[in-house]
Amino acid sequence: MPVFDYDPPERFVAGALGQPGARVFFLQARAEGRLTTVALEKLQVAALAGRLDELLDEVLRLSGGTAHVPALAPADLADDAPLDVPVAEDFRVGTMALAWDSERSQVVIEAQEAVDEDDLDGPDPAVLRVRISAGAARAFTQRALQIVAAGRPPCPLCGQPLDAAGHVCVRLNGYRGGEAAS
Repeated sequence: MPVFDYDPPERFVAGALGQPGARVFFLQARAEGRLTTVALEKLQVAALAGRLDELLDEVLRLSGGTAHVPALAPADLADDAPLDVPVAEDFRVGTMALAWDSERSQVVIEAQEAVDEDDLDGPDPAVLRVRISAGAARAFTQRALQIVAAGRPPCPLCGQPLDAAGHVCVRLNGYRGGEAAS
């Protein structure tokens, strides 16, 4: 099982390539000349960002405000640069885990390779493990949520993403939005 360990990375970001509606999402970690890129679903990026914020808020709450956890992403940690090239997928993410290392005041993020159900006896799945500060986690979350939100605009009636080829809106009883009823 290859373990891509970054403790800490020089850079850890979520990004997407492609047009809205057909984007591919990635996590990238870089340090000391190494670059690891893993692919994942848009919902996984959104879930990771949401859970990171919840974890940090809970650490702050349980510490009574004494933990070194910023309430917002520090401006100096913002990263709006594109993904590093080459964008070469090392593996596709199946499961993810988060933890708070209270001794080091760091977030630990693990993304494990998706495993085919037919190959459970095969080699252990690859893992990307990243340890980042609470401030870096807040900055990651801010960028990840912006990446997710940059997709197709939502339908004003049902909230589902609009598609350039048309949209079957459940609020219009299955009729395509923008089409005249006959």
